[in-house]
Amino acid sequence: MSENLTASSPSAGSMQAGLPAPVAGRRRNGVIERTLAELSHAMEHSLFSEDIARKPGLLQSLDPRVKLLSMLALLIAVGLSRSLLVIAGLYVITLVLAWRSAIPVGFFIKRVWLFLPFFTGVIALPALFLTPGPALLQLPLDLVVTRTGLMTALFLLLRVSTSVSMAALLTFTTPWIDVLKALGVLRMPEAVILIFGMTYRYIYLLLNTANDMFLSRKSRVVGRTTGADQRRMMGASAGVLLGKSMRLSSEVYLAMQSRGFRGHARMPGTASFSIRARDWVAVIVVAIVTVGAIWLGQ
Repeated sequence: MSENLTASSPSAGSMQAGLPAPVAGRRRNGVIERTLAELSHAMEHSLFSEDIARKPGLLQSLDPRVKLLSMLALLIAVGLSRSLLVIAGLYVITLVLAWRSAIPVGFFIKRVWLFLPFFTGVIALPALFLTPGPALLQLPLDLVVTRTGLMTALFLLLRVSTSVSMAALLTFTTPWIDVLKALGVLRMPEAVILIFGMTYRYIYLLLNTANDMFLSRKSRVVGRTTGADQRRMMGASAGVLLGKSMRLSSEVYLAMQSRGFRGHARMPGTASFSIRARDWVAVIVVAIVTVGAIWLGQ
């Protein structure tokens, strides 16, 4: 399955989804069309990430264990820093590393900030008004933005965006199977590593299954359907997909048991890791940056 996915290109994924090209003046797509587009885009982005990990770049040339430990050290520096300038500096370093690792900076920024307001913003927005402190801005309905609340919201958004960017940088520049293998350096429980590996492997299968379900349902519907009908079909399809995933998990586990699986995670097909001179240089540079960020951020 992975070989077929690797061979397919983003354009092929869109053609497989069967989505028509947008036409001027055409009616707005319904729930099913938007869902098909989102499923296809999710697969294309995942395939694009695998392509980036195979490109020659700064981070791609480092040992996965070094990258994993380095990103964890930088995440600790982000969490312990109490200065917006220091955290902003670490974010700029992340963007530079992305640029030097052959990652399109615009794509990298949008990938992080596209969903950030929907999750972090839900927490940061009330902090503007609920955090006590000197008033900064008076809004209608007796809402007052405090200076302390603004600083709290900025700290939260900047910390989360920098942390997510570092995690994305690791996954973009490292094949997922190597990330799982490098987690053994931290003595991660094998059950957790196995869950990560299975989730990543079979998310493609579930996406393909969902895509096929929506296309088959759409091909059997004659005429236009209302929004309520489409939402009912979406709910029914979600229930069927959940049942299929539960059945698939049971069948996969039985197949693994019949092939000798006894709870030990194995990562075949990966090259042996080796520490080189550039890896030691990266460790020294990251250690200096981490200690400096923690010291300057106090």
